Amino acid sequence: MKKLVLGLALSLAFAMPAFAGDPVEGIWQTTPDDNGNFGHIEVKPCGERICGTLIRAFGPDGKPMKSDNVGKRIIWDMVPLGGGRYGKGKIWSPDRDKTYSSKMELVGDKLHVKGCILVICRDGGTWTRVK
Repeated sequence: MKKLVLGLALSLAFAMPAFAGDPVEGIWQTTPDDNGNFGHIEVKPCGERICGTLIRAFGPDGKPMKSDNVGKRIIWDMVPLGGGRYGKGKIWSPDRDKTYSSKMELVGDKLHVKGCILVICRDGGTWTRVK
């Protein structure tokens, strides 16, 4: 009986990280794009990877605006690399309609985003946690 209880306790201890949410999960406000528009991206797991969907769009004046991009996936296949770093994923930039191989780094409530196409890279800026 002791072995069974000990085995269950150890199983739970090792399984806890699987139940815990990734620190990058939440809603993030992007930096303004080339047109001055920005959005709120909901970041959450998609299987064992991290994905993000545009859930709200805002104009340069900060007021909500209609956008055909709301509901579209902006981030996909991002892999947690440890230490607040994520990589091996893709980020779609609606203002340029380009998809970049991307990296992200989480530092507190700031998410630094960068994407590259071949050797040409674009700094996606620093996103701020909304919630």
